[in-house]
Amino acid sequence: MSHFSVIKTKIRNLPALKASLLDLGYQVLEGVRPVKGYQGQTRNAQIVLEQNNNYDIGFSWNGQEYELVADLQYWDQPLSVEGFLRKVTQGYAYHTVLAETTKSGFELSQQQRNEDGSIRLVLQRWSS
Repeated sequence: MSHFSVIKTKIRNLPALKASLLDLGYQVLEGVRPVKGYQGQTRNAQIVLEQNNNYDIGFSWNGQEYELVADLQYWDQPLSVEGFLRKVTQGYAYHTVLAETTKSGFELSQQQRNEDGSIRLVLQRWSS
């Protein structure tokens, strides 16, 4: 019986996901590789985060979005699963906004982290 849990996300952009995880201080292993779980079970994922307890966290592409894959019984992170996903999703949104606005000719001119944890961005674009 598999102990893996699969949690849906709205994450679709691999570079933004990777950047978010790197910002949070994770060592990101890329490419299809096994996520280690209970009694040697594995599931393949495109991004794997190794935990100190030899059980991994992964992000696996389901054809539409990346899902979090992990044996939650062996979750070994300072944040809860929900807290972890909130931080990852916030970083993902940040990197997605920057990438998309840069494509449209905008530059980041100001950034402020608010007390509530939100991030305020001021973008500008010069027109001729």
